[in-house]
Amino acid sequence: MFDAWLDAAREADWPFTEDYNGMEQEGFGRSQWTIKNGRRCSAAVAFLRPAMRRPNLTVETNALATRVILERTRATGVEYARTGRLHQASTTREVLLAGGVFNTPQLLMLSGIGEADHLREVGIEPRVSLPGVGKNLQDHLSVDVHHARRGRGPFHAEMRLDRAAVNMARAYVLGTGPGTVLPSRLHAFLKTRRELAVPDIQFLFRGAPARAYPWFPGITPAYEDSFGLRPVMLHPESRGVVRLRSADPAAPVRIVQNFLATENDVRTIREGVKLGRDIASRKGLEPFRGRETAPGPACRTDAEIDAFVRRTAITAHHPCATCAMGIAEDAVLDPALRVRGVEALRVADASAMPDLVSGNINACVLMIAEKAADLVLGKPPLPA
Repeated sequence: MFDAWLDAAREADWPFTEDYNGMEQEGFGRSQWTIKNGRRCSAAVAFLRPAMRRPNLTVETNALATRVILERTRATGVEYARTGRLHQASTTREVLLAGGVFNTPQLLMLSGIGEADHLREVGIEPRVSLPGVGKNLQDHLSVDVHHARRGRGPFHAEMRLDRAAVNMARAYVLGTGPGTVLPSRLHAFLKTRRELAVPDIQFLFRGAPARAYPWFPGITPAYEDSFGLRPVMLHPESRGVVRLRSADPAAPVRIVQNFLATENDVRTIREGVKLGRDIASRKGLEPFRGRETAPGPACRTDAEIDAFVRRTAITAHHPCATCAMGIAEDAVLDPALRVRGVEALRVADASAMPDLVSGNINACVLMIAEKAADLVLGKPPLPA
């Protein structure tokens, strides 16, 4: 099927790129993954577990950070709750926050670092005025373009409950069989307008329906097989915000995504849907393509597509930029990832990004962490 997608892309005159993380991003390309020795390699596997043997590392689990401890304007440690009690971890050098795009601004605000009026609203005394904390939230919005599949594909057959159980055990123990196959082998990065400097739409491909489930004859009916792609808007103009609900560290933050707040964002994702439909309609996919299930044959005009997007769009899970670094007055972090107005406090996660990159943010976040480690250790920059 993914070869058929490539045939359809060539028919539509889209280029192929050997490495979308290399010299040329634009075009269709084979998916890249963080895999080592045949298994998915997370940041914990790659970085944390090898360091667990070090005598100068302590990892506390089931712990909730409640605030950064400040002496005047210097960070001296972190307070955290564990097993019903409050504990403190102190430092003579630096505190580094890696709570992510939602919890890092939460922890800063709980510590009195943020927009003064908002902090007072929830009963927190402001310590350092940084109005940008929690603002500038950005994320990648996506929507489905899907077709029913003619017949049933091999994945559908392997999802029969008894086969799925065997396949998962075989994959886990032996590292072989259909349970080891990743659900997508293709990505695409495209421009809706040729004059753009970088792609503004990404395609995520699916060879099976998003809600596929194990089935068994006479017990659980089989799902309808389908396939498709998800246009993703890479550079939204819309900006959201993260705010505290209360001064309670255990209370979830309030997340206002504010998607599709500008006309250009509405136009871009609409064009992404049209591009997806165009490629899915090409001859290369005829052996697989059944009826269109999303947006569906009744959705044709721009207004109907816009309504479909607002009704069904979801996040692609790439939030960032709530503690943006930069040199502007509203920047939360300086170019060395240090929190402005606070000594000995840095941030090393996606909240530090000032803007979205043209794709998934995983590699970018790992780069931020590597750079932060060099900054803390005082290593000179690598040559250009």
